[in-house]
Amino acid sequence: MNPLEESIKRHAIPFEKTEDLSPLIDAIGDAKIVLLGESSHGTSEFYTVRAELSKRLVEEKGFTLIAVEGDWPSTQHINKYIKGYGETEPHISDVLKSFNRWPAWMWANEEIAEFVSWLRVHNTLKEKSNKVGFYGIDVYSLWESLDEVISFLSKTQPDSMELELARNALSCFETFNRHPENYAMSSVNLSQACVDEVSALLTSIRANENNYKNDQEADLNLKVNALVAKNAEEYYRAMVRSHELSWNLRDEHMVEAINEIMDYHGKEAKIIIWEHNSHIGDASATDMAASDMINVGQILRQQNSPENVYTVGFGTHRGTVIAAEEWGVPFQQIEVPPAIKDSWEDVMHTSGAFNKLLLFNKQNRHLFVEWIGHRAIGVVYNPEYESYGNYVPSKIGNRYDAFIYIDQTKALSPLE
Repeated sequence: MNPLEESIKRHAIPFEKTEDLSPLIDAIGDAKIVLLGESSHGTSEFYTVRAELSKRLVEEKGFTLIAVEGDWPSTQHINKYIKGYGETEPHISDVLKSFNRWPAWMWANEEIAEFVSWLRVHNTLKEKSNKVGFYGIDVYSLWESLDEVISFLSKTQPDSMELELARNALSCFETFNRHPENYAMSSVNLSQACVDEVSALLTSIRANENNYKNDQEADLNLKVNALVAKNAEEYYRAMVRSHELSWNLRDEHMVEAINEIMDYHGKEAKIIIWEHNSHIGDASATDMAASDMINVGQILRQQNSPENVYTVGFGTHRGTVIAAEEWGVPFQQIEVPPAIKDSWEDVMHTSGAFNKLLLFNKQNRHLFVEWIGHRAIGVVYNPEYESYGNYVPSKIGNRYDAFIYIDQTKALSPLE
C-alpha cells in the first residue's frame, strides 16, 4: 500500500456533520487567526462547512471578525447589515446585490445569504463590542473605493483636504474609463502615473483619521478604502510587468488590510479569513516558492507566533462547480472530473471514499510532507486541460495545519 495512503487511513477522522468538527475546534486552541480555504470559488460545501466552522468559532472561541477574498466596498454592505448600521433594513438579497462585478457569484449566493442572515441574528443579541464584523480584503476596487471616500467626505467634511485629494486621485484615473487594464497598459509610459495622488490621500487620512471617528466605523472604512486605492494602483501597474510581482502585491495588500482590521478592533481581536487555498495555504510549501511568490498564509505565519495562526485547507475528489470558461463571460455549472491519479485528492479518495478531516501536528506532520499535486480550481476553469495547470505541487502537511476533504461536492447556488 502507498505509504501516504496508509498514513491517511491511520490519521483521518470521518466527517459527516458539524459535530464531527469538534477535534478541529479543539486543535485550533487559542489561535487568534484562523484561515479557512477552498479549492474552488464555486463549490457549495466549501462555503457551508466554512460557515458552520465560523459559527462555532464565533460562539465557542469568541471570534468577532470575518475577512473574505472580496472587495471592501461591497462587503461593507454586509457589515452594515449584520451590525444594524443605517436607518433602513434591506432584504438580504438586496444587500448581496452590491456584489455586481464579475465574478459576482463568489459572494452573491444562497450559501452566503444563509450565513449572513445568521450573523445578523447573532449580532442582535450582542453588545456593540462583541458584534461580528464582515470585511473584504481584496485589492480590485480602485474606482469603487475612491467613490466611497468622495461620497463620505462630501457629506461629512466638504471642506477637508482629504476630499480635495480624493477628487484629485479620481481625476487622475478618469481617462481610463474605469478599466484597470487600460490603466495598466498606459502606466508603462507614465513616469509616476497616479502614484502621488493615491499616496497623498492615504497619508493624509492616516494623519487625520481621528477626525472621522463615529459609531459606525467610518474611520476604518475611510482608511481601508484609501489603502485599497493606493495598493490597487501599484497592483495594476505591476500586472503588465510580472505575474509573480502582481501576485505578491495583491497578497501583501490583503495582509495589510487584515492587520488594519485587527489593529482597529484591539489586541485581543480574533479573525477568521475565508480565501482560496492558493492564498491561505503557506506558499513556501508549494512550487510557488521557486518563483519567489508569497501569499497570505505564509506572511501571517511569519508575522505571528505559531500558536496564533491556524490554517485549514479544503479539497474534493469530484462533483460540480460554478465557474466560467474564460474571464468575464457568464458562469455555468461545470462537471469536475475525478482527480488525476496519484494527486492529493486521488490518494484521499483511494484511502477511503468518505468525507474526512486530517489534523497535522508535531507527531504526524512528517508523514505528509512529500511533494504531491494538489488541485486548485479558479473562477476560470476548463476540466479538459486541468492536468496541465490545475495541480499545485505541495507539501500538504507544511502547507496547512488541517485539511477537510469532501469526496463528492456540488456547485454553489448563485443568486438570480
